Parts: sequence; structure tokens; C-alpha cells
Amino acid sequence: MEVYEKINYLLIEKEIIKRKFVIELLSLEPTLKATGKIPTEQTIYRYLTGKREIKIELIPYIAKVLEVTEQELFSFDIEYASDYNVKYSKEIKEIINLLQYAPKITIEQMINQLLKYKNLHTNTKI
Repeated sequence: MEVYEKINYLLIEKEIIKRKFVIELLSLEPTLKATGKIPTEQTIYRYLTGKREIKIELIPYIAKVLEVTEQELFSFDIEYASDYNVKYSKEIKEIINLLQYAPKITIEQMINQLLKYKNLHTNTKI
């Protein structure tokens, strides 16, 4: 996953429209080292589509607008790997955080139930 894809994922997860993201990013007045100027709206949209490479000096500003750490823009955990998780990532994160409190029997029951759903899903796709 490329950084621009992760940014787009976070925009979806945080329910931020691209227009709002662009406006907030520009309000921080990020300056490009090569030109000494603030990037244009069009340039930022090109960053979001992957048509232009995101300049490293913009990363702190992007992270601030998205309210994440700079490192999170570069972490590509499995949770970001599928369309399913794009839709349900908040719920999955909540479940993962709560699993530490579940007794072993509950975890085993969850695994068994999920395997049943998986089998149903894979058997119906044939």
C-alpha cells in the first residue's frame, strides 16, 4: 500500500471528504522546499490520486490534519489490506483491543463461529 492509499483509507475511516482535507492542509501553510511555496489545491489532489509523489516535508502537516502520527502514515498493517476492513476497521480495532479481557473459552468459541462463517462464505462462491 502506498502512502497516498493510506491517506485515502484514513480519510474514509475518519469520514473526511477530500475537499475538507485539502482546505485544512492548505490552512497550515505547508511550504515545499523545492519552490518555497505552498502547494496548489490541484497538486494536493494529485497527491491523493497517486499521480504525484507526496513530498516528505508535507508528511507532518498531513498527519496533523488526519490526527495521526507521522509513522501511522507509513504503517501498513493487515487491517488495511482488504475492502472488508476498510468498511469495518473501527469495529475490528475495538474487538482486538477488547480480546485481552476475554477468557480462553470465549476466544475458542469465536474462532469456531468465524470458521463456520468462512466455510459458508467459501462454499457459496463455488
